[in-house]
Amino acid sequence: MTSIGTPTLDLTAAHTHTNLSSAELVERALANGEGTLASNGALVCNTGDRTGRSPNDKYLEDTPGIHDKIWWGSVNKPITPEVFDEVRAIASEHLNGVDDRFVFEGWAGADPEHRLGVRVVTEQAWHALFAQTLFIEPGSASDQSGKPWHHDWTIINAGRRKLTADEQKKFGVTSPAFVAQSLEKRTVVILGTEYAGEMKKSIFYAMNFDMPEQDVFPMHCSANMDRADPTNVALFFGLSGTGKTTLSADPVRSLIGDDEHGWGPNGVFNFEGGCYAKCIKLSQAGEPQIWNAIRFGSVLENTVVDDVTREPDYDDGSITENTRVTYPVDFIPGATIPSAGGHPKNIIFLTADAYGVLPPVSKLSPAQAMYYFINGYTSKLAGTEAGVTEPQPNFSPCFGGPFLPRRPSEYAEMLAERIKKYKANVWLLNTGWTGGAYGDGHRMNLGYTRAMVTGILDGTLAREDFDTDPFFGLAVPRHAKGVPAGVLHPADAWKDKAAYEKQAHALAEKFRANEQNFQISDEVRDAGPKG
Repeated sequence: MTSIGTPTLDLTAAHTHTNLSSAELVERALANGEGTLASNGALVCNTGDRTGRSPNDKYLEDTPGIHDKIWWGSVNKPITPEVFDEVRAIASEHLNGVDDRFVFEGWAGADPEHRLGVRVVTEQAWHALFAQTLFIEPGSASDQSGKPWHHDWTIINAGRRKLTADEQKKFGVTSPAFVAQSLEKRTVVILGTEYAGEMKKSIFYAMNFDMPEQDVFPMHCSANMDRADPTNVALFFGLSGTGKTTLSADPVRSLIGDDEHGWGPNGVFNFEGGCYAKCIKLSQAGEPQIWNAIRFGSVLENTVVDDVTREPDYDDGSITENTRVTYPVDFIPGATIPSAGGHPKNIIFLTADAYGVLPPVSKLSPAQAMYYFINGYTSKLAGTEAGVTEPQPNFSPCFGGPFLPRRPSEYAEMLAERIKKYKANVWLLNTGWTGGAYGDGHRMNLGYTRAMVTGILDGTLAREDFDTDPFFGLAVPRHAKGVPAGVLHPADAWKDKAAYEKQAHALAEKFRANEQNFQISDEVRDAGPKG
């Protein structure tokens, strides 16, 4: 294949708008028919036929400089530099031809010593508002470094431009969507999908590659800290829909961030300047902080709104179960600004167990922490990816497999080193099913989950007596304040004990099969399921 050359975007033309205010971007989006306003002031936008990420359409440029560092396989699929230049040219040509082009320039990384300068170029004003909300604006309260912005990464978002049938044939793909990333050119190209989360996760992917070389452990987690004791920092690892955002938005704790963080020499810091929360079934009573954060300056994605009252219907998943809202982190009362804290005392792995057999909460030994982190068991929840319509049991290494350019063992070793150095407690929290598998049981009660988290963070749960789960060897507390006794041990919640044992054996076997994908020590392997 012959490259058509290195294209350039014309960012000097009069119709290029750089770092407009949120009010100006909302005005532009409304004028361009990109969305409407809800009664709470949020901009409501639809993402077209893609209402979740498109991981099957994501590709990485393969070059000699990065080849040996990459975890090649189903997550990291290679394309040649020539193909990358071709798709970049298609996206650049499209954006050079539109009437208006919006540019956001900001930061990824709240720690001034460990950050990347990000430029986002898009034809949709609401995409620029999304970027402004999720990344860190230079000179804002989240950026108090006083240092001038510099350019590291570029996102060329031509999501409205779909690959033609001939282009798909030329590139050997069968989809009109194509997301390409180059770690050497530090460029992301988005074609054929208007789902804004592709921008967010592409920069997280970039941080996952760049940060380890700066002695920073990149993490797919939320983080908060005790307002009265800033040394009491907690991390919540998990894939979308497992509770990172919900559980870290705690009225008695200060939010550091809801999804992506680095753990460096100075402690934990947010990669982002905003939050990206699922809002299906959102209620003011259940999640008041998120509810109140949805106002002017935030963006609601794929949320049904009443034509007359303009009230959002958060229970309506007719467009997608993956309804989302994005808002600046300082829309959460008492959030930590700039978004950084010390070294964590507690680390919580969140798993949405579709088998319904993992304990609601268990305390992990250091070896178990390594085992459950590198396996990263959870369930893909409806709508978080294209084609996912119901929970699917899934192993996602490091609770962030889709976003890992490097081998999972590198990240697991970084976690183990820090757990040992800073003596952090590690917990496994099941926010999935109980009393039966998906279809028979029910989702874990959020109130009980919150009570368990409270017990972890105030130290009371660590002082309880523990039993050992017969199938997984996990330390399960006998009591937890605010949680009925019959909830803590999975077998007690199942009416059909034989069915419970069958499901537990099935999940244990899946763990044992999945662990073969990794080179782990005998000590870590022995920390896995017993059943």
